[in-house]
Amino acid sequence: MPTLFLPFVRGLGLGASLIIAIGAQNVFVLRQGLRRERAGQVALICAGCDALLIALGAAGFGTLIAQVPGLARLASWGGALFLLFYGLQAFRRALSPHQLETAEPSAAPRGVIAAAFSVSLLNPHVYLDTVVLVGGLAGQYAALPRLSFAFGAICASLLWFFILAYGAAYLTPLFQRPRSWQVLDCLVGVIMWILAFTLVRG
Repeated sequence: MPTLFLPFVRGLGLGASLIIAIGAQNVFVLRQGLRRERAGQVALICAGCDALLIALGAAGFGTLIAQVPGLARLASWGGALFLLFYGLQAFRRALSPHQLETAEPSAAPRGVIAAAFSVSLLNPHVYLDTVVLVGGLAGQYAALPRLSFAFGAICASLLWFFILAYGAAYLTPLFQRPRSWQVLDCLVGVIMWILAFTLVRG
């Protein structure tokens, strides 16, 4: 048992250090949590996508992707375009002030779910963190400790997204003011464009 517990703790710590960093997934989950629109489903989708990618990385796909630089470059440009578009949408929302309506029913559930899959699977940062980095570090372990390490990283992702989705409710009073949404949307736009720039530079 101790030989499996230590890899689990290491995977949990690595997963937490990666997932807590500001990114497209976190911003989207936070926004849905604030709006109280399918926050649980969004958190589950993001965590599920991370779990799948971590499992693929632990199975050896991280090493395979790292050996094809052209594929990584293509993914970077595609991801940059996605992040630029996501940031542009945020800036456009900032030009139309609105406030949080907690009684407002969920709108366009298919669109919300599709967006959750998009920020989880079209962002190359997710693949670099889960498949390449976590998967590469998992490869140093034998079979069972490797599973424990990957499971620790998966647990970190699952816990964080649900904390973010439901913890956002405590910020509801702040986002009753239109100005708060404008600041958030501007911040989201800036973050997405900075991420896009770093992808192209990298």
